[in-house]
Amino acid sequence: MTDYSVYLVADTGVTRSAAERGVHSLTLPQVVDQAVAAGVRAVQIRAKDLTPAEAEELVRSVAPFTEGRACLLLNDFVETAVRLRREGVPLDGVHMGQSDGSPRDAREALGPDALIGLTCDAPSHLEALRALPRGTVSAIGVGTVRSTTSKANAPSPKGFDGLARFLSLAADLPVDTVAIGGLGLGDAARVRAAGAGGMAVVSAICAAPSPAEAAAALRADWDASA
Repeated sequence: MTDYSVYLVADTGVTRSAAERGVHSLTLPQVVDQAVAAGVRAVQIRAKDLTPAEAEELVRSVAPFTEGRACLLLNDFVETAVRLRREGVPLDGVHMGQSDGSPRDAREALGPDALIGLTCDAPSHLEALRALPRGTVSAIGVGTVRSTTSKANAPSPKGFDGLARFLSLAADLPVDTVAIGGLGLGDAARVRAAGAGGMAVVSAICAAPSPAEAAAALRADWDASA
């Protein structure tokens, strides 16, 4: 079973901005290394500003830091993920948005053992998910919980009550559930209470002065909320 409890969405733009502003002096692979060492068990590389070739190189540079320590997913770039996995790069799968293609096609291309995450933020997305063969999608990312600046065109915030209502609609689906959107330290208990099995963060680690300390605090917060 995949551990999505503390899930880092390692965003290239957020990480670069933090470094440019002097918040820290780390590259994205270094941020991932620190976060995983501190207890993050799932990492998604979100590189919307990169070309497929650049995203491929980034995955190659991050994978040694996650192999055997955390699952690694690539946001979008399904064809790139297929090629990397065929070459033996330890990439566990992809995360897809609603406009990133067909999860069914991604499953066929990536194989039965890959992880496929899917953003779901509307009831219609859940209905479409129910129409897919069982096992097509491994996990859904649900948000946004709070407003966020790390993702363009993010949906309106649901709040924790809205998160709980939405997750109740998804209770029959055989997928892991991850909350996302403006989350950080102190939110674990409310995320759990809403019914999510994990909490995804972006700026809370990528834009922290010490990603290692931030990740350790998030890990402790999640564990204490059990």
